[in-house]
Amino acid sequence: MTDRKPRNRQGQAEPTRWLTADEEAAWRAFASLLVRLPWALECQLQRDAGLSFIEYHALAMLSESPGHTRRMSDLAAVTNASLSRLSHLIKRLEIRGFVRREPDPTDGRYTNAVLTTAGHKHLVASAPAHVATVRQLVIDPFAKAELRKLHNAAERVLRGIAQQTA
Repeated sequence: MTDRKPRNRQGQAEPTRWLTADEEAAWRAFASLLVRLPWALECQLQRDAGLSFIEYHALAMLSESPGHTRRMSDLAAVTNASLSRLSHLIKRLEIRGFVRREPDPTDGRYTNAVLTTAGHKHLVASAPAHVATVRQLVIDPFAKAELRKLHNAAERVLRGIAQQTA
């Protein structure tokens, strides 16, 4: 078992900074949100669109790309999926006629995912119910100033994650 404690500049293990009662309460509420919100969104999308959250997200990312086309490697990055997972996901969407794969015309070493007309229509038809759920669960409970604070807080957490994984 490896010692995973943070180290100071001299390589010595730093003492554990245990959470205070308020910090632990905030963390537990946030951790619960991390578990329950994705499940709520997943259930809504499955019920109303027959899509998983990541399938919907991949279709949305394709819809926002020029020509509704993205390299598979780029789509994997923006959906936070491995290339293997994305390949399986795209295969499922291909079977349904929502996406097709084709060689990248600028560099044949890459494969592009292309949103089909049927995929775009399905996404557009699915969006209102999804947006309504996002609004109900995440946007409407906050006043505008609170929403700005939430946005800023989420950006800080994302920056920390990016720094840690870089």
